[in-house]
Amino acid sequence: QVQLVESGGGLVQAGGSLRLSCAAVGRTASRYAMGWFRQPPGKEREFVAAISVSGFTIRYADFVRGRFTISRDNAKNTMALEMDNLKPDDTAVYYCAAETDSAVGGALEDEYDYWGQGTQVTVSS
Repeated sequence: QVQLVESGGGLVQAGGSLRLSCAAVGRTASRYAMGWFRQPPGKEREFVAAISVSGFTIRYADFVRGRFTISRDNAKNTMALEMDNLKPDDTAVYYCAAETDSAVGGALEDEYDYWGQGTQVTVSS
């Protein structure tokens, strides 16, 4: 069992930056591909970014490409999402997730086995 704990959310003005962190507690997540998803108010949860076990394969949703950067530190059992040039549309609860069946990291919720509790990001205009 892997417990994932997100941190780093908050309130920021448009154009600002935030760094989200995801820590794995209990069992190491260094063997798992990991990803970030978000759920905007009143909408379905959507894919943001994913990173492979090695960290060499990364994918982003089109709407964050060039603004967000996903990374991981397997030695520290953590993953991060650096978010720059934030927009009001980025307001959402952000979740980290771990995928046990693939080394690459998918874009579908059903591919992920463990989820964090979420952290709120609010971007004001």
